[in-house]
Amino acid sequence: MTVIVNGQPAQVAPGQTVAGLLTGLGHPPGGPGIAVALNGEVVPRSAWPTTALDDNDRLEVLGASQGG
Repeated sequence: MTVIVNGQPAQVAPGQTVAGLLTGLGHPPGGPGIAVALNGEVVPRSAWPTTALDDNDRLEVLGASQGG
């Protein structure tokens, strides 16, 4: 199935979770500084392992950055 991640289509297996997607993108699920919005709603970190994705879902994966 296809989901949209940061504006780009991505193929994921049916039943894929937010945590599984993040792992596939190289973001450890417990890693700091990552926030996820699914279809415009923030997904709490505690829900990542149980939040399953559906076809055509839109995700925004945001990472904190430092700088001045």
